[in-house]
Amino acid sequence: MTCPPPGAVKYYFYLWRDEGTDQDVHDLLRWPLREKRKRLADPSPVVLDTQSIHVAVGVPATTTGRDAAKKVPGRKRCLAVDVVGLVIDCIVLPASAHENTAGIALLDGVTEQCDTVKKALVDQGFKKKVVDHGRHVGIDVEIVERNPDDKGFVPQAKRWIVEQTNGIGSMFYRRLVRDYEHRPASSRSRVLWAMTSVMSRRLTGATIASWRTT
Repeated sequence: MTCPPPGAVKYYFYLWRDEGTDQDVHDLLRWPLREKRKRLADPSPVVLDTQSIHVAVGVPATTTGRDAAKKVPGRKRCLAVDVVGLVIDCIVLPASAHENTAGIALLDGVTEQCDTVKKALVDQGFKKKVVDHGRHVGIDVEIVERNPDDKGFVPQAKRWIVEQTNGIGSMFYRRLVRDYEHRPASSRSRVLWAMTSVMSRRLTGATIASWRTT
């Protein structure tokens, strides 16, 4: 198979990122996949979460920070997913950004994407400001509290699906394991294209070899 010239690939990646074509293609696959799962095209509940990731050498320091809680220098990838793990919105911030900042930005992004969302589940990292902002935009934000008796990583009911989405992005798309992009907008676009690939395979029943076996 002959691949197109790198310059052409970069040209269309940046063009489609700036025009919003990456979002359009992503959503055109998300809708039929949800319907294939016997659900409405747009969701009612969503799950919000953040993931702090390292960046590559050369990424501008002005777009990065350090997550003091997780001790990770880099960027914070913020996702809003539906109950089957499909991305509704993605925002990329410096890792130093507070969970409240991420949560408020995600709620705004979700309301722009679809007006059907009425509930959002979040972990204890998100605080009252997010709950109040959710009330302002018409979304009931529920903070799912961790069982104090749990030790180590224990999946939380209903919230675990966003961890699966993060795992798909990090483990099967090497580009997302570390953030190589100079612009956060490009990082966001990479997530959308990764999920576009995931949804294409789920709709067609196709499989792809893991990079660990190729």
